[in-house]
Amino acid sequence: MSESKPPTPTPGDTYKGWLFKWTNYIKGYQRRWFVLSNGLLSYYRTQAEMGHTCRGTINLATANIAVEDSCNFIISNGGAQTYHLKANSEVERQRWITALELAKAKAVNMQAESDDSGDDSSALPPTSGQSGGCCNSEVQSTLRTLNSKVEDLTTCNDLIVKHGSALQRSLSELEGIRAGVDMGEKIRQVTERATLFRITSNAMINACGDFLSLAQIHSKRWQKALQVERDQRIRLEETLEQLAKQHNHLERAFRGATVLPPSYSNPALSNKSIVSGKTDASDEDDDIEFYDAMEDPAEFITVPADPKYHRRSGSNLSGISSETGMEDQSVNFDELSLASNPESPQTLEIEPIRQRRTRIPDKPNYCLNLWSIMKNCIGKELSKIPMPVNVNEPLSMLQRLSEDLEYYELLDKAAKCQSSLEQMCYVAAFTVSSYSTTVHRTGKPFNPLLGETFELDRLKECGYRSLCEQVSHHPPSAAHHAWSEKGWSLRQEITLSSKFRGKYLSIIPLGSIQCIFDKSNNHYSWKKVTTTIHNIIVGKLWIDQSGEIDLVNHKTGDRCHLKFAPYSYFSRDIPRKVTGVVTDKGGKAHYVLSGTWSEKMEFSRVMQSSKGENSTEGKQRTVYQTLKAKEIWTKNPLPEGAENMYFFSSLALTLNEPEEGVAPTDSRHRPDQRLMEDGHWDEANVEKQRLEEKQRTTRREREKERESVKASGSPEEAIAGKAGDASDESTHQDNYQALWFEKFTDPVSGETLHVYRGGYWEAKEQGSWDMCPDIF
Repeated sequence: MSESKPPTPTPGDTYKGWLFKWTNYIKGYQRRWFVLSNGLLSYYRTQAEMGHTCRGTINLATANIAVEDSCNFIISNGGAQTYHLKANSEVERQRWITALELAKAKAVNMQAESDDSGDDSSALPPTSGQSGGCCNSEVQSTLRTLNSKVEDLTTCNDLIVKHGSALQRSLSELEGIRAGVDMGEKIRQVTERATLFRITSNAMINACGDFLSLAQIHSKRWQKALQVERDQRIRLEETLEQLAKQHNHLERAFRGATVLPPSYSNPALSNKSIVSGKTDASDEDDDIEFYDAMEDPAEFITVPADPKYHRRSGSNLSGISSETGMEDQSVNFDELSLASNPESPQTLEIEPIRQRRTRIPDKPNYCLNLWSIMKNCIGKELSKIPMPVNVNEPLSMLQRLSEDLEYYELLDKAAKCQSSLEQMCYVAAFTVSSYSTTVHRTGKPFNPLLGETFELDRLKECGYRSLCEQVSHHPPSAAHHAWSEKGWSLRQEITLSSKFRGKYLSIIPLGSIQCIFDKSNNHYSWKKVTTTIHNIIVGKLWIDQSGEIDLVNHKTGDRCHLKFAPYSYFSRDIPRKVTGVVTDKGGKAHYVLSGTWSEKMEFSRVMQSSKGENSTEGKQRTVYQTLKAKEIWTKNPLPEGAENMYFFSSLALTLNEPEEGVAPTDSRHRPDQRLMEDGHWDEANVEKQRLEEKQRTTRREREKERESVKASGSPEEAIAGKAGDASDESTHQDNYQALWFEKFTDPVSGETLHVYRGGYWEAKEQGSWDMCPDIF
């Protein structure tokens, strides 16, 4: 939230500035631009609205001003209107209170004087027709009187000029004559002309007085009439603006109904267009399409593109976003998209080979006893403090990592794209979709044991295979590899770093994710955003995702900048908002993405971009003219009764389902996790402590073995051993080497991560797991 500027004093008893106004219990306080002028306090959403849309006005002459605390105050006119306002500081609040009190005093005095002048004049007739005729005749009479006074002033001015010139000539002649010759006659002429000049001057003064008196008598009534006319003009402008917007929406709806085939119509988007056609006069109900800044410090806005772009025709979507001649392609993206339209022909899905489970035992209603946890921590090292399974969910971190593939269809569609820019949109949507499972998942996944693995074999059902392995324990690091027969592969290595801030816990994923497409050799990489868990100590836990993601296509140089907006109590944006812009190597924008990481994402093609006006925070916005947005991803609904099953998705319910033929190190074989899923939490806590102690014992044995090898070897062997340790980056600091992954420096992205070395699926086919360690 940007800091509000202090109120601006302006000439003419006008006071302007930013204040926070209470709206409702959902949105709370919202930032509004307030203007105090002529005894009226009005507010707008932005300064740009001052010329056409006033959100509300309260008359201070009949209002009460009350101070609540150091920053809050209330303005009420007796029940009809009440503004609960909040300033940034006590000093700013006092400035507003002083200005409001002065304006109220002036408004009361003006109203009293207006009432007095109204008693002296004739009362206004009740009907508008009579009022118009009476006022018109009265104005005409007043104008005739004023016109005669102005003519008198003009005549007096001409006489003053004439007699003044004559008096000046007489004085000049008087100086030129000699003493004693015609002296008396000249003095008499000068005296007469001076008398005429004095008489004319007095007439001028009297005429000015009459004009001023008459103007003062009618000025208050004219001011009131002028205010009425001004209010009527504002209402007419608002009505005209609403009619123009409704006309625009009707025109677009008509054009869409006549151009789009029925099979490609989108009822959801049509309903959205109809809703957006409502009046903007409401302060809280209208929906303005503003997007946060994607480029610091610039912000951007999307507006509908010129209709000429909608009338283009064609049949191939992928051609429109090719790197060469993109603007010259005559393809109707707004009407046809083979990749994004759910009604387009798709490859027939293979029927599942086996029926996966759809339920797990309900979560027991066990309370978390903090005292029992603290009691078990007395006298123990921090690294050996056992956390009870009460704070966990019956899945390991490896299984949570595999959940990223729930929306694998996005990568399948991306593999079919002919355009790298369009492909970037699907990869970005896949990146956002991986966070949709975390909305209600406040439970902590089990920390994998060193050497623990998890396979997700959906080759026959969905066309992909996935394997995860815990490759390091200090710091905890997991490697993941997925391969699809649709022409893409995904690999990532994630190390979690956490920071406890008292009220919340920040989890910062370190490491990168890479996605490679076989057909185009496009190589994408990106990193994850920060996950924040709020109300750690007191209150209901809730999760937020915030930060920025830069997706890079290392082959073409295309980029997508995604911004996950953090939750803010004062923000008027929708919660969990995500916005993004897809640009080519030269920085030219081609697509705009918007939506939420918890529900859905949309993307629209940019037809033209330009620099717009500066925002209220002083940043320059970029205006993108776009075609109609297309839905690219929607979250799958949770299964029935998910609130009793840890809010697991349909995929998550199957991850811990027992399977035959998996490795003995697979997370499905972990006993404490299985006991927790079955509802035996006390036994799960005992088993969890046993596994953790066994892992510590195994680590100490590896350290002893390493030290003994160094001690028994010759100096040459010790030097060679040290050199081997330095060169073998896949060897862990406690002499552990990953079984299925190895360290690799990617020549394309320049990043170092664990990649799949092969052999797992061959070992599964042969049923040979002799090389696997005994970790359970």
